[in-house]
Amino acid sequence: MFTLGSTTAANASRGSECGTPSIDRLQQWIASGEGVTEPATGSILVPTNRHDYMAKIKFLADDWAVMVVWLGNKFEAQADLSKSRGFWMTYRATSDLYVQLRPASHWSGGDKWVTKIPSTRGKLVRKFFSFNPDKWTTLPELGKPAYPLAEALDDARGLVFVGKTKNDLEFRGLKIDGYRPLCVH
Repeated sequence: MFTLGSTTAANASRGSECGTPSIDRLQQWIASGEGVTEPATGSILVPTNRHDYMAKIKFLADDWAVMVVWLGNKFEAQADLSKSRGFWMTYRATSDLYVQLRPASHWSGGDKWVTKIPSTRGKLVRKFFSFNPDKWTTLPELGKPAYPLAEALDDARGLVFVGKTKNDLEFRGLKIDGYRPLCVH
């Protein structure tokens, strides 16, 4: 499921977190510098206790803001999610937002397949988001991708969370069906 030129097995025991900060073995939760956010750039992982982490970011303006999760824990990596049913996410959001599935072959630009991440009104919830094509759409304001969703699933590089309203976001879990990230640190 993990590709970086070749298939690689995970280097940690089943079910364990990485040796460095991670949530469900995802180590790269990043404020991209696109839009007005707090923090503005860098890792958004913060400790909740001695061994666990959460990701926290605020979208501070009513304009597009971006937060990135690299699925293979480094930019050059990609994951084959073509057989995955979707992902479970534990999160809080004060406003609706979207997540883009960004493939390595079409990383840049806003014209991506998206699914809506509904507001939780600040409550912590666990919700399943399906990779079924009828659950994904495009945003006219950002453009329509020139490739099918299946292609994005086949060479997925990241999940990119985007929103155009102020939002307080917190992520506690992100488990992708059939995919276990490789720890890189």
